[in-house]
Amino acid sequence: MKRFGLAIQIVLGLILGILVGAIFYGNPAVATYLQPIGDVFLRLIKMIVVPIVIATLIVGVAGVGDIKKLGKIGGKTILYFEIVTTIAIVVGLLAANLFQPGVGVDMSHLTKTDIHTYVETAETTQSHSMIDTFVNIVPKNIFDAIVRGDMLAIIFFSVLFGLGVAAAGDKGKPVLAFFQGVADAMFWVVNAIMRFAPFGVFALIGVTVSKFGLSSLVPLGKLVILVHLAMLFFILVVLGTIARISGVKITSILRILKDELLLAYSTSSSETVLPKIMEKMEKMGCPKAITSFVVPTGYSFNLDGSTLYQALAALFIAQMYGIDMPISAQITLMLVLMVTSKGIAGVPGVSFVVLLATLGSVGIPLEGLAFIAGVDRLLDMARTVVNVVGNALAAVVISRWEGQFDQQKAEQYIQEVKAEARAA
Repeated sequence: MKRFGLAIQIVLGLILGILVGAIFYGNPAVATYLQPIGDVFLRLIKMIVVPIVIATLIVGVAGVGDIKKLGKIGGKTILYFEIVTTIAIVVGLLAANLFQPGVGVDMSHLTKTDIHTYVETAETTQSHSMIDTFVNIVPKNIFDAIVRGDMLAIIFFSVLFGLGVAAAGDKGKPVLAFFQGVADAMFWVVNAIMRFAPFGVFALIGVTVSKFGLSSLVPLGKLVILVHLAMLFFILVVLGTIARISGVKITSILRILKDELLLAYSTSSSETVLPKIMEKMEKMGCPKAITSFVVPTGYSFNLDGSTLYQALAALFIAQMYGIDMPISAQITLMLVLMVTSKGIAGVPGVSFVVLLATLGSVGIPLEGLAFIAGVDRLLDMARTVVNVVGNALAAVVISRWEGQFDQQKAEQYIQEVKAEARAA
């Protein structure tokens, strides 16, 4: 197995799990032997959530404090990033509500005790008024909130603490260095745990298919198709509209970045194309000072594709387990994603971390994450492309906002790219 990458190993685990489940359909022995393996994987994932969320949010928020010191460009950049990622979350929620990709199989029988607990939690949350919900976000005791896994309270404390570290200036640097070390260590743990993912996916998919048959895989296919269509809509309509307002066409940016987008899609890594993106956006008329700040910052704070996917995936899992998500719960989901998706990007397994932090806060079973892990690589490729396009466009938007975008230079560069394409 070492000869194959982790993504291929997970896909192999998915295929083998489907085969075992199909061959032994209706045989309770499958659950007897495989469920413990799946449970160990889920416990490993749940184990890392609280420390990684606390550490990464404190580091991310403290970083925002530093960014604001850079002046109005920093403030405008963060404001733009927040607006666009919020739109991405809304698009993801709308897509999940309109097309209902998780409807069609009742997963709630898989782990009855756990699901009943989640449903009770969701019902309790729904019975509270919005005032109670906001009051409960503030923890009476942060250690009690950590023990109970109260993610909203943990996020609230981490954001405040991060602001405090930023305000402390030089005195806060040792504290920031400590939490940066914790975050780095925890991401090593994430990578170690993800090596066990092929076995966890094999076991959990095997149990699912053995109990519900191959029809249980239909929602998974719907998810893959819907995510790609939602991403395409976001690029062409949402980012296309923003580009048009900024005086450029989104198709021009796609044409300029075609090689980088292909590389990002095939590797599922936006970091590999960062230098070329900055170089090409400078050629397109964005000042170097703005490009060198906006594009790298966007890698942590402007992950449109990732936030869209996380919103869609959260509702997909809720639909699979038959959990009703009212508007109030979806607003909570959006608010949590707005915070948890910032500052912890560009790290392997980060979507799992963000989704874990999000699902737990709105009463959605974490078990569903293992169900979508097998196709996560395909979805990650699409997420990466949207992230790259969004960050490239951000450089144009901020340059235009600052009145420093060179329209003539942009048009000339676009014509050169078109000429090269025709010659090729």
